[in-house]
Amino acid sequence: MQALLTPRIKREIPSWRTILQMKNKTEVIVLAAGKGRRMHSDTPKVLQKVGGRPLLQHVLDSVRAIKPVKIHVVYGFGGQQVREAMSGQELNWVEQESQLGTGDAVAKAIPFVDDKSNVLVLYGDVPLIRSETLIRLVEMTHSERLALLTAVATDASGYGRIVRDANGRLERIVEDLDASEEEKMIREINVGLIAAPASLLESWLGRLDDNSNAQGERYLTDVVEFAAASSPPAVTCPTTDLDEAAGINSRTELAKAERIFQRRQAIDLMANGLTLHDPARFDLRGTLFVGENSVIDINVIIEGEVRFGNRVKVGPNCVIRDSIIGDDVIIEANCVIDGARIEEGCNVGPFARVRPDTELAPRSKLGNFVEIKKTRLGPGTKVNHLAYLGDTTVGKEVNVGAGVITCNYDGVNKHRTIIEDGAFIGSDSQLVAPVTVGKDATIGAGSTIRNDAPPGKLTITRARAKTLQNWRRPKKRST
Repeated sequence: MQALLTPRIKREIPSWRTILQMKNKTEVIVLAAGKGRRMHSDTPKVLQKVGGRPLLQHVLDSVRAIKPVKIHVVYGFGGQQVREAMSGQELNWVEQESQLGTGDAVAKAIPFVDDKSNVLVLYGDVPLIRSETLIRLVEMTHSERLALLTAVATDASGYGRIVRDANGRLERIVEDLDASEEEKMIREINVGLIAAPASLLESWLGRLDDNSNAQGERYLTDVVEFAAASSPPAVTCPTTDLDEAAGINSRTELAKAERIFQRRQAIDLMANGLTLHDPARFDLRGTLFVGENSVIDINVIIEGEVRFGNRVKVGPNCVIRDSIIGDDVIIEANCVIDGARIEEGCNVGPFARVRPDTELAPRSKLGNFVEIKKTRLGPGTKVNHLAYLGDTTVGKEVNVGAGVITCNYDGVNKHRTIIEDGAFIGSDSQLVAPVTVGKDATIGAGSTIRNDAPPGKLTITRARAKTLQNWRRPKKRST
């Protein structure tokens, strides 16, 4: 909040009381009715994903920072899909049955807005907009005027241009398709976001004409000309980050937005103490909470909600999803960890797969090519290589040899295996659940255990070796 009190040159700063009153009376209209034809997808454009979340969800997350009284979402193509994807959120849904332009879309929603409120209008396909920018834009409506977000682009093609009069005052916006050759030389562009008093916006919307442009639609941008001629006149709110203006209309633009978003997240994480060996080869598709002095190698993907303790080290090419990773954990290369809790001092991988509902107690170890699910390993237990443990409870200081399998599924139901403290499971053994291996028991290599193995004893199910004295290896016939 301190940023709101920082003086800005040549701009009146509202008081704390004004700002708080303004925030408490702000409503938001999000335009999310477009199909996105250039996406060539049955999925509505606003449900395409950046950073693992729909474009619309990014926008909603940003606007909630201004504490709006209500959020109105105008939907059209794929409306049911959009509503289902955003279920559980407090939103007022407004349908735009026919695509008659952005002005028409806002006109559908404005009757639901309290005319004593300020209203922020933005699009559902601008996932990179920052909440700080929205706060600045809404601030500028405090004098009962329209505020328009603008930017300066090196290549302004495709954007509406900001037309100013001889004194530099905002006059109107001209869309790219309607611009003259001279107007197309303008580099100041309309980002597409406006904030205004609701009562004024409603009156300007009523004056829109669908015959004044090449598309035969009612443009929201046309209200700027009316607002510029009002008193006080409309003002612009510039952003120096052109990425915020990026609307997503194609797969190429979606991919570009993904990289920008990932770069932002990487910078934030590194500012909080995380070391990334190459920020350009790191993807966060959710939320990562990090402790101190953790290190992530290249090509790592974080999904869902993941929490790191201190001094965590993650090798290259790993995927970690919805997991808690404790202090001093080492995750070697090429591991997939999903829905697990890995406590301090554990070592995982390389090439390990940790499936949901797995817990690794302190100092336990999973080696290469181990798969484990719905299992808890006790402290100091080792499953070093080429093993599968499913639906298993393992005590402390247990050693599980190579090629060990818990046979937990009978074709209909899953059954549990219990391995008590200090047990030793020899290589290439099968434990057919439900079964218990007692404390300090030893299972001989190559055994198939169908009954409980008693504590402290050696249990084997090995066939006696037999040598055929007269056997000879076949030889190839000569041709």
